[in-house]
Amino acid sequence: MKRTEACDGIDRLRFNSDGLIPVIVQDSEAEEILMMAWMNREALSRTMATGRMTYWSRSRKCLWIKGETSGNTQHLLELRTDCDQDCLLARIEQTGNACHTGRRSCFFEILTAADSSKD
Repeated sequence: MKRTEACDGIDRLRFNSDGLIPVIVQDSEAEEILMMAWMNREALSRTMATGRMTYWSRSRKCLWIKGETSGNTQHLLELRTDCDQDCLLARIEQTGNACHTGRRSCFFEILTAADSSKD
Protein backbone atom coordinates (compact mmCIF):
# COMPACT_ATOMS: atom_id res chain seq x y z
CA MET A 1 0.00 0.00 0.00
CA LYS A 2 1.33 3.41 -0.93
CA ARG A 3 1.68 6.05 1.79
CA THR A 4 -0.96 8.30 0.15
CA GLU A 5 -3.43 5.40 0.08
CA ALA A 6 -2.83 4.79 3.81
CA CYS A 7 -3.45 8.48 4.59
CA ASP A 8 -6.63 8.48 2.52
CA GLY A 9 -7.78 5.39 4.42
CA ILE A 10 -7.23 7.02 7.80
CA ASP A 11 -9.14 10.12 6.70
CA ARG A 12 -12.19 7.96 5.90
CA LEU A 13 -12.34 6.48 9.41
CA ARG A 14 -14.90 7.63 11.96
CA PHE A 15 -13.17 8.24 15.30
CA ASN A 16 -15.41 8.75 18.35
CA SER A 17 -15.80 12.05 20.21
CA ASP A 18 -12.60 11.30 22.17
CA GLY A 19 -10.68 10.86 18.90
CA LEU A 20 -10.47 7.09 19.34
CA ILE A 21 -11.43 4.04 17.31
CA PRO A 22 -11.78 0.49 18.68
CA VAL A 23 -9.44 -2.17 17.32
CA ILE A 24 -10.24 -5.87 17.47
CA VAL A 25 -7.01 -7.87 17.35
CA GLN A 26 -7.03 -11.29 15.70
CA ASP A 27 -4.27 -13.88 15.36
CA SER A 28 -3.98 -14.27 11.59
CA GLU A 29 -2.99 -17.94 11.70
CA ALA A 30 -5.38 -19.32 14.34
CA GLU A 31 -8.06 -16.69 13.57
CA GLU A 32 -8.54 -16.33 17.34
CA ILE A 33 -9.69 -12.98 18.74
CA LEU A 34 -6.96 -11.97 21.16
CA MET A 35 -7.92 -8.56 22.50
CA MET A 36 -9.66 -5.25 21.93
CA ALA A 37 -7.89 -1.92 22.34
CA TRP A 38 -8.15 1.71 21.26
CA MET A 39 -6.20 3.77 18.75
CA ASN A 40 -6.06 7.46 18.06
CA ARG A 41 -4.76 8.84 14.74
CA GLU A 42 -1.17 8.89 15.95
CA ALA A 43 -1.29 5.27 17.18
CA LEU A 44 -2.80 4.18 13.88
CA SER A 45 -0.24 6.10 11.84
CA ARG A 46 2.65 4.65 13.87
CA THR A 47 1.24 1.13 13.56
CA MET A 48 0.95 1.49 9.80
CA ALA A 49 4.44 2.98 9.49
CA THR A 50 6.27 0.48 11.73
CA GLY A 51 4.17 -2.69 11.61
CA ARG A 52 4.27 -2.81 15.42
CA MET A 53 0.86 -2.58 17.07
CA THR A 54 0.65 0.76 18.85
CA TYR A 55 -2.38 1.67 20.95
CA TRP A 56 -3.75 4.55 23.01
CA SER A 57 -4.01 3.88 26.74
CA ARG A 58 -7.13 5.59 28.05
CA SER A 59 -6.02 5.18 31.67
CA ARG A 60 -2.45 6.43 31.21
CA LYS A 61 -3.37 8.87 28.43
CA CYS A 62 -0.38 7.92 26.28
CA LEU A 63 0.66 5.70 23.40
CA TRP A 64 1.91 2.19 24.13
CA ILE A 65 3.53 -0.35 21.86
CA LYS A 66 2.32 -3.88 22.54
CA GLY A 67 5.17 -5.93 23.97
CA GLU A 68 7.49 -3.02 24.64
CA THR A 69 7.91 -4.08 28.27
CA SER A 70 6.50 -7.65 28.30
CA GLY A 71 8.09 -8.96 25.12
CA ASN A 72 4.66 -10.21 23.97
CA THR A 73 4.74 -8.42 20.64
CA GLN A 74 2.21 -8.02 17.85
CA HIS A 75 3.28 -7.58 14.23
CA LEU A 76 0.65 -6.14 11.90
CA LEU A 77 -0.11 -8.22 8.81
CA GLU A 78 -3.38 -6.66 7.68
CA LEU A 79 -5.67 -3.89 8.84
CA ARG A 80 -9.36 -3.84 7.91
CA THR A 81 -12.25 -1.54 8.69
CA ASP A 82 -15.89 -2.42 9.15
CA CYS A 83 -18.68 -1.25 6.84
CA ASP A 84 -19.35 1.88 8.94
CA GLN A 85 -15.65 2.83 9.09
CA ASP A 86 -15.86 3.08 12.92
CA CYS A 87 -14.11 -0.11 14.03
CA LEU A 88 -10.86 -1.78 12.96
CA LEU A 89 -9.79 -5.40 12.70
CA ALA A 90 -6.05 -5.94 12.99
CA ARG A 91 -4.85 -9.31 11.77
CA ILE A 92 -1.53 -9.85 13.49
CA GLU A 93 1.28 -12.23 14.26
CA GLN A 94 1.36 -12.67 18.05
CA THR A 95 4.53 -13.52 19.96
CA GLY A 96 3.71 -14.70 23.49
CA ASN A 97 0.42 -13.93 25.19
CA ALA A 98 -1.86 -11.05 24.30
CA CYS A 99 -3.54 -10.59 27.69
CA HIS A 100 -1.89 -8.80 30.60
CA THR A 101 -3.13 -11.66 32.85
CA GLY A 102 -0.72 -14.03 31.10
CA ARG A 103 -3.41 -15.74 29.03
CA ARG A 104 -3.23 -16.07 25.26
CA SER A 105 -6.47 -14.09 24.75
CA CYS A 106 -8.26 -11.47 26.82
CA PHE A 107 -11.54 -13.29 26.06
CA PHE A 108 -11.28 -16.20 28.50
CA GLU A 109 -14.26 -15.60 30.80
CA ILE A 110 -17.66 -17.06 29.83
CA LEU A 111 -20.52 -14.69 30.58
CA THR A 112 -23.28 -16.85 29.12
CA ALA A 113 -23.45 -20.27 27.55
CA ALA A 114 -25.85 -21.52 24.90
CA ASP A 115 -28.74 -23.53 26.31
CA SER A 116 -28.72 -26.78 24.33
CA SER A 117 -32.27 -27.67 25.47
CA LYS A 118 -33.81 -24.82 23.44
CA ASP A 119 -34.58 -25.17 19.74
